[in-house]
Amino acid sequence: MRDTRESRLLLVLLIAVAFALITVDIRGGEDSPVDGARQGAATVFGPIESGVSAAVDPVGNAVSAIRDSGERHDRLAALEQENAALKARLGSDDRSRSRLKQLDKMLKLAGQGQYGIKGAQVIAIGAAQGFSWTITVDVGAKDGIKRDMTVLNGEGLVGRVTTVGPNTATVLLASDPDFTVGTRMESGDELGFASGQGDRPLRVELLNGKAEVKKGDRLVTFGSQADRPFVPGVPVGVVSRVDPSGGGLTRTLYVTPYAGFTKLDIVGVVVTAPKKDPRDTVLPPKPKPTPRPTVTVTVTPSAEAPVDGQNQQEQ
Repeated sequence: MRDTRESRLLLVLLIAVAFALITVDIRGGEDSPVDGARQGAATVFGPIESGVSAAVDPVGNAVSAIRDSGERHDRLAALEQENAALKARLGSDDRSRSRLKQLDKMLKLAGQGQYGIKGAQVIAIGAAQGFSWTITVDVGAKDGIKRDMTVLNGEGLVGRVTTVGPNTATVLLASDPDFTVGTRMESGDELGFASGQGDRPLRVELLNGKAEVKKGDRLVTFGSQADRPFVPGVPVGVVSRVDPSGGGLTRTLYVTPYAGFTKLDIVGVVVTAPKKDPRDTVLPPKPKPTPRPTVTVTVTPSAEAPVDGQNQQEQ
């Protein structure tokens, strides 16, 4: 249609009629005279609108699902991070509890022996070359540590200090082949020298070749002159094997050490020796023997079984 004066007048007229119908519809409410026409239009165009809506809704749902999926993914990632942090805290708590237990046991041993100790943590182990068994602890000269001090833990003898730096120190473990410590048998005065054998039991040479020794006997440190490098009374280990006496001047024992040299964490350096030898008071209580249950079996003869002497009488 060409843009003429008549077309412009018709457009203005239609707009005016449209505004008039809108005004009448709004003022009429439910009784609006154009309500019937509106319902008819809804009947005609409703299915088309529903179809268009059905076609569009999957797209909207997909977008919504993607958005929700992203939110769920973020939440899942957050939960995974929280779980990882919780596991880390639990692991840290377990380790803290283990260290507190070790420290408590070591302090109890030190209290029984009246040893003044400086607590330390193992921060490194020595190189395996040359069969050297050493550890590095996080205390040094600034903490009052000196060369040839006894090192122990809650189980017993660990070793002795060999090198001291400002903040760290090197400890030669009792399992090292170059390690030797004087020992004394529990409840006696049999003396000897224990030497390290790596991951094998300590080898102890008793000075008395005729000494009465048996498996399960226990040893403590004898102590050194001026308590360096070893203070007396520190638990060493338990006799696991005794070589037969061959009439020699010495007798050989093999001793399982109390300290586990492959799992050291918290140790103590003895900075003050006891005023008197604690002897056997620091040794742990002896394990009580486990009683073996006895079984009593009662046999009741059956009615058909012959009584003693019955067969002889019948014959």
